[in-house]
Order: sequence, then C-alpha cells, then structure tokens
Amino acid sequence: MENIYLFFVIILFLLAISDLVVGVANDAVNFLNSAIGSKAAPFRITMIVAALGVFVGAAFSGGMMEIARSGIFHPGQFNFSDIMLIFLAVMITDVILLDTFNTLGLPTSTTVSIVFELLGASVAIAMMKIIQSDSPQPISDFINSSKALAIISGILLSVVIAFSFGAMIQYLARIVFSFNYKKRFAYFGAVYGGLSVTVIVYFMLIKGVKGATFMSEETATWITSNSGLILLTSFVGFTLILQLLNWLFKFNILQFIVLFGTFALAMAFAGNDLVNFIGVPLAGYESYKTFFHTPGADPDFFRMTALTGAIKTPTYFLMFAGLVMVITLFTSRKAKSVVKTSVDLSRQDDGEERFSSTPLSRAIVRLAVNTSAKFSRFVPAGLSSRIDKQFEQLPHDKNDKNTPSFDMIRASVNLVVASMLIAFGTSLKLPLSTTYVTFMVAMGTSLSDRAWDRESAVYRVTGVFSVIGGWFFTAISAFLVSFGIAILFFFGGIFAIIGMIIISILLVIRTHKIHHAREHKNDEIEQELNRISDENILETCIDNVTSLLNQTQLEYKRTVTGLTNEDISGLRKVSKAVQKMTKTAKDRKSNITHIIARLKEDSIDSGHFYVQVLDYLREIIHSLNFVVTPVNEHVANNHKKLNPVQISEIKKLAQDLGTYLTRIATDINESNFNNLDSITTEQQKNIAMIDLFRKNEVKRIKKEGASTRNSLLYMTILQETKNLHLFALNLYKAQRDFVSFRHLNKDSGI
Repeated sequence: MENIYLFFVIILFLLAISDLVVGVANDAVNFLNSAIGSKAAPFRITMIVAALGVFVGAAFSGGMMEIARSGIFHPGQFNFSDIMLIFLAVMITDVILLDTFNTLGLPTSTTVSIVFELLGASVAIAMMKIIQSDSPQPISDFINSSKALAIISGILLSVVIAFSFGAMIQYLARIVFSFNYKKRFAYFGAVYGGLSVTVIVYFMLIKGVKGATFMSEETATWITSNSGLILLTSFVGFTLILQLLNWLFKFNILQFIVLFGTFALAMAFAGNDLVNFIGVPLAGYESYKTFFHTPGADPDFFRMTALTGAIKTPTYFLMFAGLVMVITLFTSRKAKSVVKTSVDLSRQDDGEERFSSTPLSRAIVRLAVNTSAKFSRFVPAGLSSRIDKQFEQLPHDKNDKNTPSFDMIRASVNLVVASMLIAFGTSLKLPLSTTYVTFMVAMGTSLSDRAWDRESAVYRVTGVFSVIGGWFFTAISAFLVSFGIAILFFFGGIFAIIGMIIISILLVIRTHKIHHAREHKNDEIEQELNRISDENILETCIDNVTSLLNQTQLEYKRTVTGLTNEDISGLRKVSKAVQKMTKTAKDRKSNITHIIARLKEDSIDSGHFYVQVLDYLREIIHSLNFVVTPVNEHVANNHKKLNPVQISEIKKLAQDLGTYLTRIATDINESNFNNLDSITTEQQKNIAMIDLFRKNEVKRIKKEGASTRNSLLYMTILQETKNLHLFALNLYKAQRDFVSFRHLNKDSGI
C-alpha cells in the first residue's frame, strides 16, 4: 500500500515540473510585457534580467504557503488517502487548464486556478465522505469557503482599481512629459526615477523579500514599523544618485527603471507564485512523510492535522524549481504567444488586430466617443489644444519591425503602478492577483495614452473582455474539472489515476503540436512577407497565384467527390484546407501596407498590381468557400443525395474547371499570356454550359417537383462555379498586366 502512495508522490512531482513549465509560460507576461513592448533593452538582456529575478525569487521564496495546505480546506477533516486524491486531481487539472490557455495565447491567473482546483477537488471528496458517513457533518466543516470568496472579491477589486489607477497615472505622466519627453526628462527625470525606484524597492520588500526564508521576524517587523522612513530615505537617495549618474555618464534613467521593475516583478512572481506550481506536490510530499513516519497508520483513517502547522520547504527544492522556470523562460514559445497578446492589446499604433469586434465592444466605444464629445464642449479650446499637444506622437516608421509598441514612459508607469498596487494590496492582506493587476494596468495606460483610437478601440475592448472572461472561465472550469476528476479518482482508484495521467499527457502533447503548427505557419507567412522586395515581388506573386489556383481546383474536385459519396470526413478535411487558404490570403492582404511601405518610390505601380492580384485571389477563395460550406452542411445534415443527373453535371463542371484553372496556372507560371483568346473562349464555353445546366434544373423543378434543398444547393454550386471562372480570368489579365509592366520598366532601365 505504501508503494502506491510513493508512486502518487512521484507523479505529483512530475506533474509539478510540467506545471512549472506551463505556469511560467502563462505568467511570464506579468514581468516581460513592459520591457519587451518598449524595447527598453535587447531581447537577450531583458530575458537575462527576468531570469535573474526568477532565480533569486525562487531561492528566497517563503516556502510552502498555507493556500496549498489549509487555505481552502481543513486538512484535519480528511484522511491521508483523501488528501492524495485531492492533490492528484488538482495537479492534473492545473496542467491541462494552464496548457490550454497558453496554447490559445491568453494570460490567466495561476492563483485563481489553484484555488478553485483545490476548492473543487476538496468539495468533491468532502461530499463523498458526507454521503458515506453514518453521522454526516456539514460541508462547512471541511471547506474554508471564506478564502474562495475573498479571491473572487479580489478579482473584481483588482480589475477595477488596476485599470483606473493605470489610466490616471499614465495620463498625468503624459501631461508632464509628453511623447517628446527627452527635453523635460533632463530636468525632472531624476525625481521621476527616484520616485519610481522607491516604489519598486518598497514593492520588493513588502511583496518579495519580506516573506523569504532568510528574513527574520524581527527584520520583517522593523520593515513594517519603519515604512515611512524607508520610503523617504529611498526617494531622496535614489533621486540624488540618478541625477549624478545622469550628469556624469548620461545614464538612461528610464531604461534602468524598466529593467529594475522587470527584475522586481520577476522576483516577486517566483518568490510568491511558486506555490501555485509546487505547493501542492510539496504538501503531498509532507503528507507522505508524516504518514510514513507513523507506524501502523491506516491511510483511510489517518487524519492529516499535521498540514495545519508551519512547514518550511527545503532550499534544494526551491533552487531546482527556479532552474526549471529559468529554462522555460528562455525556451517556451507559448510564453512568447501570451506576451504577444498583452503587447498587441496595448501597442501604440494600429495594425492587424487579433480579436474581432462585438456588439458590446461597439456599444462601449460609441458611448465613450459620445460622452467625450459632450464633455469636450465644457473644456476651454486653449486648454484642450495644449492637452492634445502633449499627446502628439513623434514621427516614426509604423512599418519598421524594430519600432517599440509603446515608449519607456508608459513601460515605467506600467511597472511602477503594478508594483505599488500589489505592494499595497499585500500589506492589507488582500488577495490581489499579479496577472490581473499587471494586465489591467497595461490596458489602463494604453487607453490613457490614446493607443485605443477609433481605428482599433472596438478590437482592443473585445480583447480585454476576452481575457477577463477567460479569468472567470478559469475559476469555473478549474472547479468543475477538478471536481469531476476527484470523483473519478474516488471511485476508479489507481486505474482512473493512471488513465487520467495518460490522457493529460496526450492532451499536452496535442496542444503543443497545435501551437507549434500554428507558430510555424505564422513564421512562414512572416518570412514570406519579409522577403518581398522590389526585385522579387513579381516572382513571389507568381508563386502565390499558381499555388492557390492548383489547390483551388484540387479542393473543388474533392468537394464534388465528397458530395457524391456523402463522405462527411473528407468534406471536413476540405473545409479545414479552405479555411487555411482563407487565413493565408487574409494575412497577406492585412500586411499589404507593410509591403508597399518597403517598396521604392518609383515602384508604386508594382504595389497597385500586387494589390489587384491579391484581391482576385481572395475572391476566388471566397467563391470556393461558398461551394464547400453549403455542401458540407448538406451532407452533415443527412439531406437527400443529389439526383444522378445533377451529380453527372457537377462532375462535368469539376473536370472542365480543373482543366481551365490548370491552363491559367501554367501560363502564369511561365509568364506566357499568348493564350488569352483561347482561354477566354474556353471560359465562355464553360459559362454557357453552366447556364444550360441552370435552365435544365429549372425545367426539372417545374416538371418533377425536385427537392427544394437539393435544387438550392445545386444552384449555389453553379453560381459559384461561374464566379470562379470569371475571377480566374480577371486574375489572369491582372497578372498579365503586372508582368508587362515589370518587363517594360526593366527594358527602359527603371
């Protein structure tokens, strides 16, 4: 029996390593967002600073926090076997949940996930004990419900406060310094730096070092009692030091603030949030040690009152955890995805938006615009003009990949305000989440900085709501999944545990493959776009056109085959392929401004022809999609098959369309446009055949009363096939004009 529980402890630690990996990937956004978004330092330097903060924070960690032992449930009410089931259910749920959010590129709270996982699993086991007990106890004897309620209130409180404070302080900072801050910063920079560094140092003392294992109780008490003196001394001292460094060495104060703040947040993250990843396995380890050193103990009756006491974590555990976190920080592509989401939602310039608009976001933006217009009437024109001048951005190249997403004034405000709020909340023992505070401060500062203009506001608002909704979804799903898994373990025992471990491993592998494939595709598109220049824009365009035309005729034929054989599996594959084609075409069109911006001034016409070709390509994909989607739905809904005559005619269409598109693709690939007349004749012949088929179908409807759904589907296929013929010839002509223009310019030496 003891060997089984030893196996459980080993599994807990293996899950802890996995949880560290997925957890760091999620929480890296908390301390990397500002430095990466502002490009305060080269990426490698930023990562080294963050890694040092993570490692130092892990080494100085306060050890096992009470949240994993007795913060959510009362361990004295549970037996050793119950505790192990709870901890296993929690860790498996945590790995799956965090990995899913990372794959989607959404930041979520590891604190909330671990709290509600513990709550869900402990409620499940408590209910089983109550049901099977001869003298049942109320569930309140098992669960510390006030802790969960405090976390929920902390979520709501931190979201509102962080966003509001971030917006207000950023507004004041921009009024004082403007975007052209270098001249004013020469006078006030040291004072701003002294204040910022003081807040960050205080944050490190309150949130980071104060709870460390090396800090004595007397020292911690002295820090609390002399907070005012510490703040005043730090402010005066750092202000003088930074001013001297600036005078003597032209020291970059803002860069120092951003990197120092990054180090502080990374240190606090590792020192305090480490329990979210290894707290449960360590609690399981301590439970096993207590049980093992109690001779004759029965796991089904041995109460775990020992977990209510203070337990310190061995330093080597913390050091190993810190090492895993540092390695993950440098190697995790999912961490970069989560950081990208936060940076994109707060970047200063508009561009391709990840989130679409919703009725709610549109209503909020419309309300904000109308409210702003009404209030602006009461502001004197002179004052309004001076304020607007402070928010005028400096000229920069929006298409330059090295341009920061926002400047270091905003990055420093992000870090200082987040540090201040987290330190203040911790001193009041409020359960603020680092993720919530840092993300909402970044959103508040971006709003104040007028980064959410009318071109991007609806998309940014939708993104913020999506992330916030994800936080609440985390709590609900964490509770329900861990609840279900705990019930499964309670009844299924060792077989259920092994089965869920295998399932979780397979899920993590699958999400990793999905994320890797998506990132690989994005990298390919980005590399393709970066390769486009004046010299190769025509060749790139030819490759894109021929590839898409060949794939179009292939997917059309597969659609007809799937419809004929009622092959829903094959049609789903076609649908996925067409979706990928649509996304690729959309990405190319979305980045058209960046491509045109890189072309030389005398290449404007090249950009015009390139845009024209992309438009026809998208129209071809749309027409193909309008064939594939209704066919897929028709077969999926198990409607009647098309009659033999309809199927015969559609097969004829597929064959002729394939020949037609192949001829066009071949000529475009060879830049040979001498066959325009014959291709036009072929197009007219095929279109005449489509019109004939449509007339035949009308006759069948009148004569035989054909199936309405079949006839509508058939008519749709005919119309979109006709559109494919029209757009393909227009594409052919556009490509001919493009080639002729390039050859003409080449011959004239332009």
